[in-house]
Amino acid sequence: MNMTHEVTNQPRPLVDHDLYAGNRPLRDALAFHLPGADEAPRHALGQLLGSAAMQGHARLANVHPPRLRTHDRFGHRIDEVEFHPSYHALMAAAVGAGLHGTPWARGPGAHVERAAAFMLFTELEPSILCPVSMSYAVTPALRANAALAADWFPKLASTAYDPRLVSFADKPGVTMGMGMTEKQGGSDVRANTTRAEFAEATPWGDCYRLTGHKWFFSAPMCDAFLVLAQAAGGLSCFFLPRVLPDGSRNALQIQRLKDKLGNHANASSEVEFHGALAWRVGDEGRGVAQILEMGTLTRLDCALGTAGLMRQALSLALNHCAQRHAFGKLLLAQPLMKNVLADLAIESEAATALALRLARAVDRQDDPHEAALRRVLTPVAKFWICKRGAAFAQEAMECLGGNGYVEEHGEGTMARIYREMPLNSIWEGAGNIMALDLLRALRGGGRAGTVVDALRAELDTARGAHPACDSFVDALPQRIDELADEPSARRLAQHLALALQAVLLHAHATPAVFEAFCRARLGGAEGLVFGTLPAGIDFDHLIDRALPVQGQA
Repeated sequence: MNMTHEVTNQPRPLVDHDLYAGNRPLRDALAFHLPGADEAPRHALGQLLGSAAMQGHARLANVHPPRLRTHDRFGHRIDEVEFHPSYHALMAAAVGAGLHGTPWARGPGAHVERAAAFMLFTELEPSILCPVSMSYAVTPALRANAALAADWFPKLASTAYDPRLVSFADKPGVTMGMGMTEKQGGSDVRANTTRAEFAEATPWGDCYRLTGHKWFFSAPMCDAFLVLAQAAGGLSCFFLPRVLPDGSRNALQIQRLKDKLGNHANASSEVEFHGALAWRVGDEGRGVAQILEMGTLTRLDCALGTAGLMRQALSLALNHCAQRHAFGKLLLAQPLMKNVLADLAIESEAATALALRLARAVDRQDDPHEAALRRVLTPVAKFWICKRGAAFAQEAMECLGGNGYVEEHGEGTMARIYREMPLNSIWEGAGNIMALDLLRALRGGGRAGTVVDALRAELDTARGAHPACDSFVDALPQRIDELADEPSARRLAQHLALALQAVLLHAHATPAVFEAFCRARLGGAEGLVFGTLPAGIDFDHLIDRALPVQGQA
């Protein structure tokens, strides 16, 4: 064949590199929160997740999505979802890294270390982390049923992955999901209609029969689920296994899989319960309290996940611009492109800082200051980081031009990131839910040691570091106290997020990063799009700090 052209000026893929080694913002934040912690496990995980083999699994798990098999060839109802082998390879890696229930079996710092690993894994493939995140969130909820916790917790904390649909007693490790929302209610779970009727007392406590449906039931091949249903005493939380203790399958039928914008490797389904057996977790009528605690943890993962996606989108943009020439020089050397990339770098580091700070609050649950701060950090971090994600991905994609819009562009495709970005903003409570949660958290204060006091103490740690930061924080107490105006709740969430990010960047970023953030986000010069940083900011420092592979610039 005659050659019609020679391929030139196309960047080498970002592959076979240590994701953790190249992420200086994450490493610096961890050094602040966990000084002296062993970094070897994170480097090993970073090398695994940055490998060509794992990137290949991420691609295959998405291009070969799950398939529902409702019946076997003989006509028996089986309700099974088939996954590509690459999905199981990714799940085995995530469970092996202890991203699910494992931190609850470890000591101080385990949740911060898990948060860092979760962000790194998100750079590779986020959608398989849905069952991993749910397993993490439901693990402590099982404590409300001591018998269930005694049997299931050791296997939820295990780092062994076993995808077989068999009794938990025959498996070295298990995963769990959640089933809360229904067609008619969505986030308003009090509108749920699924019925729970008492059946009998058992060694696992009171057993009920559930009849009803769930509109979003992700990862339906998990070993068990925590679900909400209406019992005689009101909306209650129940433990529903896929396989019953006697080895038979529970009466759970998968109606169909959702055809989603993104999150393709993960199966999200609609299900019906036809007298399915479930065991009560906690008291009747306490279902909302149970789900709120679980939601706090999954919202942490929404913030962590979006921060990880931001980091990967930035890494792909930087990798492209460090190799691609246009108009006589590298894109990375073009002044206006520098502004865009530096602005994205600021946003990515600020997101990492805020998400990891929330993880520290989860880790230190016995500390009154951290417990109070967690109540406000959760909605603020989930709201702001996830809201910024979609615009961030669009700008990063634009750095690659048409190549960024093509699904086949590399194993860590920018298009896949872009389709994934809106999910975390919607899942576990969209923006309005987060803003209202923030108001509830702040209105519950008023005395020493409350949420407002903890928040003000946190913001005061950067007092005197920068005039723009001081002015911005000084304006917050009035807005915090005047909470009658519900339509302003989103603006309050935004301002608190920016103030907290500034404080955190002062604590563990470089002075140049802190200076740039204060001028670009707090100083009145904030632009409506990325790439509008004011003059005088050290673009080169911001870009060099963010490069995924050192020496690219």
